[in-house]
Amino acid sequence: MEHTISVTSQAERKVTDTKSLPFGKIPTEHMFIAEYKNGEWQNAQVVPFHDLTLSPLALCLHYGQTVFEGMKAFMMEDGHINIFRADKHYDRFTKSLHRMCMPQVPEKLFIDAIKQLVLLDADWVPKEADGSLYIRPFMIATEDRIGVKVSDEYLFMVVCSPAFQYYAKPLKVKVETNFVRAAEGGTGSAKCGGNYGGAFYPTQLAREAGYDQVLWTDSVHNEFIEESGTMNAMFFIDNVLVTPQLSGTILDGVTRDSLLAIAEAKGMTIEVRQISYAELITAFEAGKRVEAFGAGTAAVVAPIEIIAIGHKEYKCYIEPDAMMYQLQKELFNIRRGLTADTFKWNYVI
Repeated sequence: MEHTISVTSQAERKVTDTKSLPFGKIPTEHMFIAEYKNGEWQNAQVVPFHDLTLSPLALCLHYGQTVFEGMKAFMMEDGHINIFRADKHYDRFTKSLHRMCMPQVPEKLFIDAIKQLVLLDADWVPKEADGSLYIRPFMIATEDRIGVKVSDEYLFMVVCSPAFQYYAKPLKVKVETNFVRAAEGGTGSAKCGGNYGGAFYPTQLAREAGYDQVLWTDSVHNEFIEESGTMNAMFFIDNVLVTPQLSGTILDGVTRDSLLAIAEAKGMTIEVRQISYAELITAFEAGKRVEAFGAGTAAVVAPIEIIAIGHKEYKCYIEPDAMMYQLQKELFNIRRGLTADTFKWNYVI
């Protein structure tokens, strides 16, 4: 089905200094919104950014049918705008929707909505090297009915906000062996709101203990590393890039996938497998060079300086020649058009 997107523009706000503000605080002028009713998508619009009006009975407020994506657009060297890996993000969004019993958004509608919105608010795409436009597509259940059921009505929306460095300094993380983020058969591989809400309390405890994030472990043995906060976890040990394999408890990170592809193209040794915190202890205590970092759309590559395992802290390698920075630079160059996009990841508008 073809969808026509109507556009209602408004006088552009002057783009002020957004670099000093916290991530995600300032929206651009416009947003995209479409309604799902009577089994079809309708009223697709790009409109001035405004608050929503929802019934207190809206099912999203009670039973957790919320799904979102996180994407970025970059100002390229030639002045064009690159919406990075739009197709991969669409695929993941669709899988999350399926897991949450929510209707699929047609791919053309998804891509066109983001393209129209980014073009209209193009002046908000930062020109600075460390800047990007963060794009948040999301869907919520809006049927106004108290009752545990799959909603029959939804809103699909896209909002944007200028983004800069997510973490200002290398992280201190704590291996979490009491609480779990997700279990096999659950929603761990879906990008749904409940996964994040359930992680707040353990993360808050870790921060009270002096750490920035947690390294989640599996729900069965509390032994094997899974994710770190809002990021996939990756390690360089003895010049081998190691990351946990995807499962029902680990999000299929787009940045993770990109870094693995770049590493393979560079001829790096890669191992996608289980890695236990005991293996990390062995490497640290043997004096091996251990790099650890998070990989995610918001954070890109977030170096980890300290890993606390039990009552002991271990120091990771974060010097300028670290391998993770080489991968980060390669990814940066592709996104900005400084090197050839041999992977065909860039959606240039």
